[in-house]
Amino acid sequence: MVAALSPVAATWGHALEQRSLSFVHTHTGESLSTVYFRGGSYIAPELHRVNHLLRDFRTGDVHTIDPTLLDILFDLRTLVDRDQPFEVISGYRSAKTNAFLRRHSSGVAEHSLHIQGRAIDVRLSGFSTRRLRELALGMRRGGVGFYPASDFVHLDNGRVRWW
Repeated sequence: MVAALSPVAATWGHALEQRSLSFVHTHTGESLSTVYFRGGSYIAPELHRVNHLLRDFRTGDVHTIDPTLLDILFDLRTLVDRDQPFEVISGYRSAKTNAFLRRHSSGVAEHSLHIQGRAIDVRLSGFSTRRLRELALGMRRGGVGFYPASDFVHLDNGRVRWW
C-alpha cells in the first residue's frame, strides 16, 4: 500500500513546494525575506524584490537575477539546516563596476557571471565559510569560489568548477 501511494505523495509534495530565502546586504544594510517560489511557479513580484536587493550597490543598476541561482541558495540553506539570512557581499555587478574592480583588485573575472545576474558572494553568520564551500562543492551545481581572507563563498550557476 505504501508503494502505491508514493507517486501520489511525491506529486502532492511537489505541487505544494515552497522556496524561501532571507538576505542581509553587507554594503547597504538592507534585508529581505521572501517566498520566491510556490506551487510550481516563481513569483514575479518577489523576484523583482530580490533583483532590487541584489542590485549593483555601487551604481544602483538593477538586473534580473537568474532564479536558478536562488534555487542553489535555497538547496544550500537546506543542507546547512539554519534559518540565518545569507549575508550578501556581492550580487549583480554592472560591466562598469566589474571593470573597476578588475583594475583595483585581483581575482575578478573579466566575463564574471555577476554581470549576468548568475553569481553571488555570500556567507552565513556563525557558520564556517569553509564548510559552506564544502557543501556547495558537493551539490555540483555550478562554480564555487572560496575566499577565506574575506570570509565569503562565491556561488554561480555556470559550469561546475572551483577555486
